[in-house]
Amino acid sequence: MSDLTYYVAMPFLIDADGSPVAGTAEECQTSTAALRRAENLAHTAGHIGAVAFSRSGDPMTGEFGDAKLLRKFGNVPEDLATL
Repeated sequence: MSDLTYYVAMPFLIDADGSPVAGTAEECQTSTAALRRAENLAHTAGHIGAVAFSRSGDPMTGEFGDAKLLRKFGNVPEDLATL
């Protein structure tokens, strides 16, 4: 099977210790939809920001490449690799 690309919007919140944490990721149909959804999530009460990203791979083998950031909205950690 050929590689598929998934587009995702993911919000960020503040935990009880005051640290940013990733919220529940939402799969979107297109990169444009992921960008729109991330922007909306960034402005939702309780969220400090959001990101839109894509990830490509083969769902049959479970092998996926690294996520590619499309855009950050709001107050999102600089180093997303640590999350």
